[in-house]
Amino acid sequence: MLIRLDTITLQTTAPIQLIDITEQLRECCARSGVRNGLVTLLSRHTTAAICLNERETQLQRDMVTFLKRLVPRDGDYLHNLAPVDDRDNAHAHLMALFTNASETIPIADGELLLGGWQSVFFVELDGPRPERAVTLQFLGQAAGD
Repeated sequence: MLIRLDTITLQTTAPIQLIDITEQLRECCARSGVRNGLVTLLSRHTTAAICLNERETQLQRDMVTFLKRLVPRDGDYLHNLAPVDDRDNAHAHLMALFTNASETIPIADGELLLGGWQSVFFVELDGPRPERAVTLQFLGQAAGD
């Protein structure tokens, strides 16, 4: 059984942003040496998420618009009265209630088992941020096992 950890780091440039990390994940998968198994991705932030969805520009705009409508930034939120890191970001924490901090994807023959329209996104809910991290844990059989 092979277990490998890796990290994808990125910078965000907008308050709410979907960043396609599929290619970076594929590169990490190839480096991991896992032939058959699983990869679990974890956003290490309470105001950022991981999701699988279609990469299409208008749909991504719709997703951002949906999140903004779901939890408006200017709501009357108690968390903003005494923010922990001087950011009025209660709305971002509340949006995170509707997203996933992690996803697990099967690996078969060294490839991610994603559907034809699926991409893997890092979802920024409280940007811009100079550095964000996604932890990857690969678990499975290496070639020759």
